[in-house]
Amino acid sequence: MHITLRQLEVFAEVLKSGSTTQASVVLSLSQSAVSAALADLENQLGVQLFDRVGKRLVINEHGRLLYPRALALLEQAGEIERLFNHDNGSLRIAASSTIGNYMLPGMIAEYRADFPNTPLELNVGNSQDVITAVADFRVDLGLIEGPCHMPELITQPWLQDELVVFAAPQRVRAGEPLAARPVTPEMLAQAPWILRERGSGTREVLDHLLLARLPAFNLVMELGNSEAIKHAVRHNIGISCLSRRVIAEQLTAGTLAEIPLPGEPLMRTLYLIHHRQKHISSALQRFLDYCKLRQ
Repeated sequence: MHITLRQLEVFAEVLKSGSTTQASVVLSLSQSAVSAALADLENQLGVQLFDRVGKRLVINEHGRLLYPRALALLEQAGEIERLFNHDNGSLRIAASSTIGNYMLPGMIAEYRADFPNTPLELNVGNSQDVITAVADFRVDLGLIEGPCHMPELITQPWLQDELVVFAAPQRVRAGEPLAARPVTPEMLAQAPWILRERGSGTREVLDHLLLARLPAFNLVMELGNSEAIKHAVRHNIGISCLSRRVIAEQLTAGTLAEIPLPGEPLMRTLYLIHHRQKHISSALQRFLDYCKLRQ
């Protein structure tokens, strides 16, 4: 058997592009050369990697089995090349919104001060978006705000984060129901709530830690990012719950007010995730080590 890196590169690009025509454009090869490389690889393996459905190529179980291993070999080959080009590799990260918007910018600035030549790509979405990107090998590392339930991903606890219930200042002034101490579950249930969308780590944890303990709750709005929620709460549309890291500046400035809850603080764990079959490059290992230093 003489599988070549070019054949694996063609296979991976055909899978990503969905056709030999588009793969030939990306790889700067003729379509016939792409088709021939793919056919040679399938002949050597003795299996078909794609099902031919009309003019479309649809990945099958053999292709899904090969894909992560092909990516790992291609990444290792790239690392060998970079050893002699004095290049430290690149890093693709996906993070859920609280981590990506409020925690990673400062961390990345410090990381780049130590490793200025490492190209770094950051994508921000909700936790489910991040999990999907890691599972599909579109990113090297994910940082999420809630638990991950996919067995093919390795999940490592990272940091503890406190969730805070908050409102516009006028809603917690003397005489208002939420100014009472202690605030009862009934008071929280009657208040209008503005929440993150389902699929976000904050929403999943909040559903489990707080909302499930309320007799009911009055959901008036779901929004897709924390900044929109802060503005909606500041305009007294309702109350919400976000990471203390997200609203720290507004609490200090007095434009938002915390609603103290009875009992223990609402704490959640933030996680690092990567695919079990993902090759841990030197750039990825450095960033993982860097994250662990922040614990």
